[in-house]
Amino acid sequence: MRRALFALRERSLPPPHAPGEVLAEARGLSVGLGGRRVLTAMDLLARAGEVLALVGPNGAGKSTLLSALAADLTPDEGAVLLSGRPAADWPSRELALRRAVLPQSATLSFPFPVTEVVRMGRAPWAGTPREDEDEPAVREAMAATEVTALGARSFPSLSGGERARVALARVLAQRTGLLLLDEPTAALDLRHQELVLRIARERAAAGDAVVVVLHDLNLAAAHADRVAVLHRGRLAAEGSPKEVLRAPLLSEVYRQPVEVIPHPGTGTLLVLPLRGS
Repeated sequence: MRRALFALRERSLPPPHAPGEVLAEARGLSVGLGGRRVLTAMDLLARAGEVLALVGPNGAGKSTLLSALAADLTPDEGAVLLSGRPAADWPSRELALRRAVLPQSATLSFPFPVTEVVRMGRAPWAGTPREDEDEPAVREAMAATEVTALGARSFPSLSGGERARVALARVLAQRTGLLLLDEPTAALDLRHQELVLRIARERAAAGDAVVVVLHDLNLAAAHADRVAVLHRGRLAAEGSPKEVLRAPLLSEVYRQPVEVIPHPGTGTLLVLPLRGS
C-alpha cells in the first residue's frame, strides 16, 4: 500500500504555464469515423491565457476535433501534442492532471448527490500533494457555476441546464491547465450562457487554455480571443473574431446569408441572419 501511494506521489505534476505557451496542438490531423473522413489536414494551437472557440455548422468536425485534442480518439494521420509531448505518450493518470473535458451531455447511471459528482473531478489528484486542495476546489467550482444550493440533490433529478452546470463544476474542480468544453451553453438559459463564457474568460485570464465548441456566433464574438471556423472537416479560417467573423465567409460556410455589424454601444460584432420578406 505504501509503495502504491509513493508511486502516486512520484507522478509528474504539471508545472505552471507561461502566457502564450502552447498546451494543445493539432498537426496535420486527419480523422475518419464510420467510414467517413471527418477531419482533414487540421492544424490548430491552443495557448495558455486564451479562449479558442470552435464554430461551424453541424457535421463540420468540431466535437471530433475536441475529442482528438483530449486524446480520446486516435487520428488516422497527423498528431496531437499536449504540453509539447505526443498525446499518446502521456499515461492516462498524468493526462487527467493536464486536461479536463466537458462532453456534450452529462449522464450518470446512479443517483449521486451533486456535491459528489463535482468531487469526482478531484479523483486524478488522489495521492498527490495537491489532494489537499480537494475541498476548496469543489466549493469554488460549485459557487462559480451557481450550483451550491443543489449540493444535496440527486444528479438525475436535475433539469438539463442544472446538469450542465454541475458537469462544468466537475471540470473546473479538476483544476487542469487545459479545459476542453463541448457545447457548454447548449442547454442553458441566457443568464447561464453568459455565466459559462465569463468563467471561460476568467480561467483564461488565470493562465489556462480554454477550447470551447459553440454554435452561437455572437457568444464567440463576445468572449473568444480566437475563433476557428470549421467547414466540411477542414479549417476554413482562424484568427481574432474581427478577422474571422466576416459575412461572406459565414454565409458560405453556413449556407445562410448573414450580416455582421458592430454593436452600437460596445463595438462587439453581431452576426445576424438575413431574412427574406
